[in-house]
Amino acid sequence: MIQEVLVVGLLEVNCYILGDEDTGEAVVIDPGGDAAEILDTLKRKNLQLKMIINTHGHFDHVDANQPLKEATGAPIAIHPADASMLSQPSAEALFFTGGRIRPSQAEILLNEGDVVSFGKYQLKVLHTPGHTPGGISLVMQNDAIVYVGDTLFAGSIGRTDFPGGSFEELISSVREKIFPLGDHYLVMPGHGPATTVGQERKYNPFF
Repeated sequence: MIQEVLVVGLLEVNCYILGDEDTGEAVVIDPGGDAAEILDTLKRKNLQLKMIINTHGHFDHVDANQPLKEATGAPIAIHPADASMLSQPSAEALFFTGGRIRPSQAEILLNEGDVVSFGKYQLKVLHTPGHTPGGISLVMQNDAIVYVGDTLFAGSIGRTDFPGGSFEELISSVREKIFPLGDHYLVMPGHGPATTVGQERKYNPFF
């Protein structure tokens, strides 16, 4: 599998470009900005974007949604509980960006158990609320990798003090959805370095 990790946008979000080396089909997870860099990477790798996936609706993870859609025609996908955040950004987001937010519209609603395919690769959707009501994690079915957005970080967890956040839900999401995957799973977060389920189970102070 082709995997490119770009650190994009105002808050340095990890944007993941995943592609099938044989078919050229690709998905982008959390395009939080720098659309030109994302498009250039797709072009250099000879990849055709099949879907734009948001792990949640916060502005720093979705800001390049619309430019990517306009350039490639790829549909935007998000959990239904966060879908309205794409077209109706929060007051906090408007304040932080000075109102410079590009709204977008979800065309695909991803729920627990859904599978996103690109070429021979598949991502299974886990609903992992807590950071936001519609937070999702994406489990690579072909390898021991999970893309968790802002649910879990190396040594920390996502914030739960924004509207719709819940500390209890987030802890439950990690304990009930992420940890059971197995200690060998590589955890790819929305910010910062990668980690493993085993590392976080043993050493993350929140658990």
